Amino acid sequence: MRLKGSDWRVVGGMLACLAVGACAGDEEAGTPLSGSSGEARAAAATITEADFLDRVATLAHDSMRGRATPSPEIEEAARWIAGELAAMGLEPGGGGGEFIQRYSFRPRFVDVEAPAVDAPNVAAVLTGSDPELRNEYVVFSAHMDHVGVREPDASGDSIYNGADDDASGTAAVIEIAEAFAALEEPPPRSTVFLLVSGEERGLHGSRAYADDPPEPVASGRMVANLNMDMVGRNWPDTIVAIGKEHSDLGATLERVNAAHPELGMTAIDDLWPDENFYFRSDHYNFARNGVPVLFFFNGTHDDYHRPSDEVELIDAGKGARLTRLIFYLGLEIASAPEPPEWNPESRRMIVEMIESRR
Repeated sequence: MRLKGSDWRVVGGMLACLAVGACAGDEEAGTPLSGSSGEARAAAATITEADFLDRVATLAHDSMRGRATPSPEIEEAARWIAGELAAMGLEPGGGGGEFIQRYSFRPRFVDVEAPAVDAPNVAAVLTGSDPELRNEYVVFSAHMDHVGVREPDASGDSIYNGADDDASGTAAVIEIAEAFAALEEPPPRSTVFLLVSGEERGLHGSRAYADDPPEPVASGRMVANLNMDMVGRNWPDTIVAIGKEHSDLGATLERVNAAHPELGMTAIDDLWPDENFYFRSDHYNFARNGVPVLFFFNGTHDDYHRPSDEVELIDAGKGARLTRLIFYLGLEIASAPEPPEWNPESRRMIVEMIESRR
C-alpha cells in the first residue's frame, strides 16, 4: 500500500535531516571517468535537441489525447516506444521475448470490487560486456502516461498533453537508450530502459516492474535507478537531483557533473523537501525495494497538470544537455568496479522502515 500523507511527513522529515550527511563512498578524484573516452563522447553526441524535441512532440501530440492509463492512446504510445527501442537493436525486456510488459491494477478512489485495469510498460535491455557484472542492471526510467482528457480550460482546450510531465522524461530515456546502443562495446553492467504507465494513477507501472521484474532482470539484480520526471522546463542550466544524499550515487553524480562543464548543466540538491517529492515518482518503488536511486526533476510550474503543458514550452536545449549528463552518469555506474551503496541511515529510513509499515 502507498504511504499515507502523515507517514510521508514523518519519514520525509527524517530524510531531510539526513541531507546534512551528504554523500558517502566517493571514489578517488583522480580516477578517470568512463565518459572521458572518445567512444563515449561520440555516443553522447547522438543525443540532439532536434531528436529530443521530436520525441516529445510525438508523445504530446493532440492525437495522443493526454495518454491516460488506461486508454487506446497509452497503448499507442507503448507500441511506438517499443518500435523505437527495437529499431536500436536492443533486446526485449518486458518478458516472454516482448518489449511490452502487461500488468493490472485496481483504480484508486473506486469500489475495491471494481474490475482490475490492464496497462502496459515498455522495457528494453542492453546486456553488459562483463560475464560477471552483466547480471547487475542499471535502470533508466520515466513515465509515459499523463492524465488524459478533462474539463476544458478557458480557451476550450481539454487535452492535457503532458509535454513536460512526462513526455520530456520519456524522450530522455529513449535518447539515452540510443546513445548506449551506439557504443562499440556495452559497459560491463547491463542497462534497462524502462517506460512505465500508471504513474499518474498511483505509481502502478513502476510498482509492477520493481516488485516483479521480468527476465532477464529477474535472474539478476537491479543496482541503480535513474528516474526522469519533468526535465524540459524552468531553469536552462540547472536540474534538481532528489536523493543525492541517500547513497554514493550523489558523489558519483558530482564527479561526472564536474567532468562535463561543456554541458552547462548543474545538478543540485532537493529544493523542496517539505513537498516529499522523493515519494511521488517512479523511483520510489525501486528505492523501497532496496535499489539506490536518483530522481531528476525541474520542479513544477504554472502549466503543471493543465492543458497548457504544451510542446512549444519545452526547452529542447536543456533537455538534450541534461540527457547527455544522465547518459554519462549511467555509463559511469555501469562501468564502476563496485555497485552503488546506500548511506546506511538512509537505507534504514527508506527501505527498512517503509518495509515495516507495509
